[in-house]
Amino acid sequence: MLLPPRTHRLDVAVDPADAFVALFGDGGRDERRDARRDAGRDAVWLDAGPGAESGRSFIGTGSRAITASVAAGTVSDDAGTREGHILGLLRERIGPGEDTAGFPLGWAGWLGYEAGAVPLGVPYRAGDGADAAFLQVDRLIAFDHADGSVTLVDATDNGGWLPQAAAALRTAAGAADAYERAHPVVGTEASVPVSWRHDDADYLAMIVACQEAIRAGDAYQLCLTNTATARTEADPLAVHLRLRRASPSHHAGFLRIAGETLVSSSPEQFLLVTADGALRTKPIKGTRPRGATLAEDLRLRAELEASEKEQAENVMIVDLMRNDLGRVSVTGSVSVRHILEVESYAQVHQLVSTVEGRLLPGLTAVDALAAAFPAGSMTGAPKLSAMRILAGLEEGPRGVYAGCFGVLAADGSADLAMVIRSLRFRDGTVTIGAGGGITALSVPEEELEEVRVKADALLRAAGLRPPGRLPGNGSEGANV
Repeated sequence: MLLPPRTHRLDVAVDPADAFVALFGDGGRDERRDARRDAGRDAVWLDAGPGAESGRSFIGTGSRAITASVAAGTVSDDAGTREGHILGLLRERIGPGEDTAGFPLGWAGWLGYEAGAVPLGVPYRAGDGADAAFLQVDRLIAFDHADGSVTLVDATDNGGWLPQAAAALRTAAGAADAYERAHPVVGTEASVPVSWRHDDADYLAMIVACQEAIRAGDAYQLCLTNTATARTEADPLAVHLRLRRASPSHHAGFLRIAGETLVSSSPEQFLLVTADGALRTKPIKGTRPRGATLAEDLRLRAELEASEKEQAENVMIVDLMRNDLGRVSVTGSVSVRHILEVESYAQVHQLVSTVEGRLLPGLTAVDALAAAFPAGSMTGAPKLSAMRILAGLEEGPRGVYAGCFGVLAADGSADLAMVIRSLRFRDGTVTIGAGGGITALSVPEEELEEVRVKADALLRAAGLRPPGRLPGNGSEGANV
């Protein structure tokens, strides 16, 4: 139970990157140490991106975390470890809507793909580390990008945090740049091998197998993925700062919980639930790389807009998400607000659609999450059949990748993004997932190239040299 929040509006502008480093980086001037006593501890940063002119970003911390293990069938919190599922524990912890003064105080974290497979009864491969991890955020800094305001919020009985944090933030300018300089990642891992679960030949064969399943009528679309892993000494926060600059996105995040770190430049909003019950999901399906010249870029964008294959891929997932939201929505409230819109990011153009609904009375954001997870954009359609087929082909866990991250707030609202364009750091290892939707019209070589395009910026942000092709052929140096 959170205490009634106390707020303090800062009298100076602060960049979210500087703020996070000032409060949760490693180092800093002596006079900041009291305000930075949480440095190295659990913290989350949900980020609208550098230069954002609308929306809000949030940096939060807390002292209570919950985690889940799919393999053991257990959940763990400050009371110990017991049998259960993470969604059940979140239902217990998020009661009737509390007064949060309009800020997302509550449980922030990630839900891995396998944690979604278990309730559906489909096959899965359990991986290492936490299959879900959430931090109870009871202190946060809110950045309103429309008016430039910065507000500190405290829902604890710690009366000293607000003035201490405010003092640290007033002198935070330049902290992020200094942190990057002190933790270089460019080239530090150039000689470290990147190991992909499936090499080129295997991945192309998997694409063909997907198409055979589609022609047999077992699925309409399959979101096939691959996983890259490497040992690393790169600092996760420095990687995030670099990725944030190279691949800005409106649903990015840096989450450090229970000894693991998720770094994301996700462009995809998985699920938005407002405190009064409005629902929204914005599935992404359909991708083209950015062009090297303006003319090429416009050509690729137009090609995406005109692609019959990409349009069909997107519409299939829109239909799936309409069905998922319909299970928890007021009859007749589910509608497609926008269809097949192009959104452009640093590395790719994407086709995005928007599906909306109205949550049934008596249901909560956790119920909406349970109905829609895993997201259809990361499974394919029909969902259950697609997940069964993919489990047999991928031969390993997706982990956090293809899951979701964000906040389930105490006021009943939620804002969750897809875990794509993301890196997971754990025990000196970094893991990256990448993939794409396969249809009967897919060209296998083009789908392989899409994986390379999506993984390239992530590998480079971590200081890893992308191999010229997926593993097993000895070629190095070109884009992945």
